[in-house]
Amino acid sequence: MREADAGVLARLQQDIEACRICVDAPLKTPLPHAPRPVVRLSSTARICVAGQAPGNRVNLSGVPFDDASGERLRDWMGLDRARFYDVASLAIVPMGFCFPGTDTKGGDRPPRKECAQRWRDSVFASMPQIELVLAIGGYAQAWHLGRERKATLTETVENWRQYLFRNEGRRVLPLPHPSWRNTAWLKRNPWFEREVVPELRTLVAQYCA
Repeated sequence: MREADAGVLARLQQDIEACRICVDAPLKTPLPHAPRPVVRLSSTARICVAGQAPGNRVNLSGVPFDDASGERLRDWMGLDRARFYDVASLAIVPMGFCFPGTDTKGGDRPPRKECAQRWRDSVFASMPQIELVLAIGGYAQAWHLGRERKATLTETVENWRQYLFRNEGRRVLPLPHPSWRNTAWLKRNPWFEREVVPELRTLVAQYCA
């Protein structure tokens, strides 16, 4: 396995943090506020958390998963805040780097497509040491699983073994979004916390050791 070039990653991080593509050259409607990309690249981490996009609280703090969703995700992973934010052990690369704004119902809009189209291939090519991608939510699963993804998120997560134990490519573990809005989903699907969460904690302990 190739090692990451720390210098290349540092420059890539700087380029992403300076990105204004969704304002200066948007695919459709421009981002409704100033861009603030939130991403954590790593030259040593073996796990990458691939989420959707920062929420408004994260947009204000600049710290990924600095909200209730992050608390639940850290609980699933068996990590405290210090270990979760140790960039040497964990990369965090959402599908959209900036808070996309809210829709008419007050919910977050989908991740901006410009981010993945412009940056995602370069990011993962520059982190060849990543062995496991935690694909959180449908957008990340669509990108990292492609045609292997099932018709629904529930079916995709139910078939986690298919992606985790495949013989080629990076291992992918599909997860539901840890938002508290998904509490009902977790109650309807108790197998997730019974089967998937223990496996997730075992993998995190192995790769973040």
